[in-house]
Amino acid sequence: MLNQQLFLETIKIINGIPQNLEFHNQRLNYTRQHFNSQLNTIDLKQFIIPPSTNGIYKCRVIYSNTIEDIQYSHYTERQFKTFQTVIANEINYQFKYLNRDALNKLQSQTADDILIIKNGFITDTSIANVAFYHENKWITPTTPLLQGTTRARLLQQKKIIATPIRLEDINKYSKMALMNALLGFYVIKLDKSITIKAVI
Repeated sequence: MLNQQLFLETIKIINGIPQNLEFHNQRLNYTRQHFNSQLNTIDLKQFIIPPSTNGIYKCRVIYSNTIEDIQYSHYTERQFKTFQTVIANEINYQFKYLNRDALNKLQSQTADDILIIKNGFITDTSIANVAFYHENKWITPTTPLLQGTTRARLLQQKKIIATPIRLEDINKYSKMALMNALLGFYVIKLDKSITIKAVI
């Protein structure tokens, strides 16, 4: 086991077809190689067996140096309308750990999700990378907590560009998008209701 750590890949399955496995494979193997450079690579295609050829499923791959467990469940899209900004300068979520305690303790009881600020810069929400719309461009922060697979794919496709975004920059953007493997590119219109909560 990787220093007793467990890691997670969450993959969307549509009508029996796992989506964007190339990017999940890259991150999974990068994580494994970071902790043990001698490990062989894993191809998730050889492990994922969709439970049905119809509908949308969420696949959770739990792994260490090997695949530990694979779980399937029906996927229902969440709705996001309100966000609370949270200052968390000490947080570190460079790898997609199965243990999400560091993120969970930041959660708001009054908003649909949080927007995490680290050292003055926008990072991610608790579940997704973000992008902001300005002058006909989608811009994603250069300071994500986690290098998400959807963010990596859209950067590679040049559909978004990476730029440092400070908290005070939010007011110039008209829209925000959440990006992850399940949500895809989920667009939200920004308003004036974002508040700041300092977390010590």
